[in-house]
Amino acid sequence: MIIVMAPGASEQQLAGVVDKIRTAGLTEHVSRGTERTIVGAVGDERALTSDMFELMPGVERAMRVVKEYRIVSRESHPQNSVVSVRGVPFGGRALQLIAGPCSVETPQQMAEAAAAVAAAGCRLMRGGAFKPRSSPYSFQGLGVEGLEYLQSAAREHGLPVVTELMDVRMLDTFLEYDVDVIQIGARNMQNFDLLKEVGRVNKPVVLKRGLSATVNEWLMAAEYIAAGGNHNIIFCERGVRGFEPAYRNMLDVTAIPVLKKETHLPVIVDPSHAGGKAWLVPALARAAIAAGADGLMIEMHPHPCEAWCDADQALTPEELTTLTAELRILAEALGRTL
Repeated sequence: MIIVMAPGASEQQLAGVVDKIRTAGLTEHVSRGTERTIVGAVGDERALTSDMFELMPGVERAMRVVKEYRIVSRESHPQNSVVSVRGVPFGGRALQLIAGPCSVETPQQMAEAAAAVAAAGCRLMRGGAFKPRSSPYSFQGLGVEGLEYLQSAAREHGLPVVTELMDVRMLDTFLEYDVDVIQIGARNMQNFDLLKEVGRVNKPVVLKRGLSATVNEWLMAAEYIAAGGNHNIIFCERGVRGFEPAYRNMLDVTAIPVLKKETHLPVIVDPSHAGGKAWLVPALARAAIAAGADGLMIEMHPHPCEAWCDADQALTPEELTTLTAELRILAEALGRTL
């Protein structure tokens, strides 16, 4: 940590800063310039916070040098990590597609969806058994019954499943039904108790970005999971809240290379929730892959007009197959596979 003393700070005030650094078990390096005196705290600065110094008399500001997130940081693990989901690698040369309906509705719907996901060449299936909705009167999902429908349909085609966990009390149920990937949704990105609990299980986690979360906040949320011992984390950019009403969310393509620079963990993108319109999904999907994403999570419904939620953003099976073929060409151009 670097502490910048205010102009005219006294020797007594400087000594107070040095004493606090030493009390925390670190050593100091004092550099006296013509206008400012700068104090460097040498050692594990995670024992310190900026507030500890900025409230002290004679201190102008304090800045961290080492990142607060250590396990998910590329500094601690320079090489890319690969998260394996039943043998399907995320973070390697191969791009992965996760597809399926927003919500689990009926056994017939899920059977048709699973067949379409497999036919399109996608390696995993998504489906919401528990649904976070803005309105308490909207369809909230089938719950445990939905987990049964999802697993039954996906297993028929050898597809691992991805579904959202909203309540920590349902974690044991997710483990009982052998959910392959636990999704933490945007609204729960900073539900720290939930993050701690999924950090204690040996299951891959897709961590979606919060509606207004900074990249740093997103990384720190992942650190909560990693600190519990579960390092099988996949980041998912799904758009952030903007001011433009023409589309659902603003896909932050810039976040993809920023994350790839900051973390060794894989990064995927959900173009469906970003655009909110099916016709926007192909363009956003191509942009995400071009920017370096390791995969996509796409909503597809056998009959979008009949979908119980998010009908506007769901692709048809035919549209998903067409998009997969286009992305395969793009992946090859980028030296990757699909």
